Amino acid sequence: MEHSESYNDCRLEQFSDLEEHKTRVEYLKGENIFKQGAFAPYVIYVVKGLVKVYLQTGFEKQLNFAIAKPGDFLAFASIFGENVHTYSTQALTNAEICMIEKESLKQILVDHPEFALQVTSKNYRQEKHLLEIIKNISYKQMRGKLASALLYLSQDDFLSEDIFSYLTRQDLADFASISAESAIKFLKEFEKEGMISLDGKNIDITDAKALTTISKNG
Repeated sequence: MEHSESYNDCRLEQFSDLEEHKTRVEYLKGENIFKQGAFAPYVIYVVKGLVKVYLQTGFEKQLNFAIAKPGDFLAFASIFGENVHTYSTQALTNAEICMIEKESLKQILVDHPEFALQVTSKNYRQEKHLLEIIKNISYKQMRGKLASALLYLSQDDFLSEDIFSYLTRQDLADFASISAESAIKFLKEFEKEGMISLDGKNIDITDAKALTTISKNG
């Protein structure tokens, strides 16, 4: 839609009020964008590239729960009074983001209800995804967890970016909340069962229906 496209290149001509309240920043692959527990002075908007979103759950332990792509907001809760980051983010590829002063963006949402509705819809889909992750962790066996992670990472938007080329097996394991050793073991099983094809880091889903069954059954 018109607002999203303009926002996606960060020019925001129709939202001229924001011009003095945003900063564009480029990050190299692997750079941290913000850290869990740090002060959250801005809302972050992804302009280009892919961003890994994760929770630090212990010493050298983390749970990857999303990949943000162009058009996604990060640290959006800061608009509503959340003053520290509740998760961490890292550039999965070279990325470009906009840091937007939260009060300025809040006013834009008040003044432009159609744009606010688009943002609300996007956040609702993200909330559904987070609930699915909670279900995965709480109820599914390791095969089901890995199947769910593979299906999430095989969305068209991610595959067009060749997503698996940027992910280590540890990254993949962290999306499934299992160990890297278990991830490698079950990937080989899935390949043997004809559900995926492995070629180095690349993973092709060859039987999405069977993988979905394993994901649903846990």
